[in-house]
Amino acid sequence: MQLRKQSTPRTLIGALLLAAAVSTSCGFNLATDRYYTPANGANDRAGVVDVLAATVVTGAEGEGVFIASLSNNSQTESVQLEGLSSNDQEELSAAEVTPVDIAPGALVNLAISETPIAVTGTFAAGDYVQVNVAFSNGETANMKVPVVVNCGIYNDVAGVPAGPEECAIAEPAEGGE
Repeated sequence: MQLRKQSTPRTLIGALLLAAAVSTSCGFNLATDRYYTPANGANDRAGVVDVLAATVVTGAEGEGVFIASLSNNSQTESVQLEGLSSNDQEELSAAEVTPVDIAPGALVNLAISETPIAVTGTFAAGDYVQVNVAFSNGETANMKVPVVVNCGIYNDVAGVPAGPEECAIAEPAEGGE
């Protein structure tokens, strides 16, 4: 008489766990491997200079200041922001831009710059406008950037036209809901 070994519950559970691990694996292009910058602004990482959190801050319809953080990925060459334009000059145009030097490996935050980049056009808070940022190395970052009102974190941006005296921030309902 032959005795046959029966599968134990532990063996079955182990096989199920192994099958579950194989069938639910994430594969390639994992979300955790992609860039994520939590910010209101737009990002462009296509060139030597990363344009991060690009935004137009406004206090009055049609007037504002362009802000962004500019990160020079070159460790040997300095790059300058030379100009700002739009595909539609009515939508957005910039006054003459004072060149902004971005040292090798450095980050420049235009929101705290002493020479703000004033822009005008047919935009208002809540809009997205086309902005082309030109650099001295010949590259241009083309992006759609949001227009935000100068409240909250944008309250102290230099050169922004005066906005609302009070920022409307929703208060939580009674009872914490």
